[in-house]
Amino acid sequence: MRLLQKLLAIASLSLFAAAAGASPSSPVNGTDYRTLEKAQATSAGKKVDVTEFFWYSCPHCNALEPTLEAWVKKNADKINFKRVPVIFRESFIPQQKLYYTLEAMGLVDSLHAKVFRAIHTERQHLDTDKQIADFIAKQGVDMKNFNDTYNSFGVQAKVRQAAQLQNDYQIDGVPTIAVDGRYLTSPSIVGAGLGNRPESVLFDATTQVLDFLVTKSAAGKK
Repeated sequence: MRLLQKLLAIASLSLFAAAAGASPSSPVNGTDYRTLEKAQATSAGKKVDVTEFFWYSCPHCNALEPTLEAWVKKNADKINFKRVPVIFRESFIPQQKLYYTLEAMGLVDSLHAKVFRAIHTERQHLDTDKQIADFIAKQGVDMKNFNDTYNSFGVQAKVRQAAQLQNDYQIDGVPTIAVDGRYLTSPSIVGAGLGNRPESVLFDATTQVLDFLVTKSAAGKK
């Protein structure tokens, strides 16, 4: 009886380990990623365009950020990476303007992660122009330059472009990552095929799908 119990315990642990390590080793269209009916324009060159659609207040975007950032650095020689802050309602606009202001001022590397941390770890509200300005002022940023950029025509144009890109790529949730203007994947898309898995497992599986899509897209450029 004890032997049977031990064998059952070992089998259970093996199944648990297999489930925990589950990943899309051979990604399938329609299961691990989606293909847009109409491919979007991409930049010229040998590198593959990779675009993350995100929202600063999204807890899943925040959780994915370290994994995605590490993946982007690892593949810097293969990809052109950019981010697009989404808008599902008008209240998202201040955070869109925040990201594009950081981008225009060359502050994404130093402040992008801090914005996520302020919202999700420090529980700060960064939803209005004033709340954002108060936060930025504490980061040692030149506020005249920031305010001028934040309210500039260039940033407003980027916000309008982001809304158009979101529509063209049929983005209905975040985080979502587009590859080569035609493929979409995300932890939620991958998770639909893997079932109920810890978020860390879904993130690792998502990067595997990204590896596959970048390789597939790069081959098409040759």
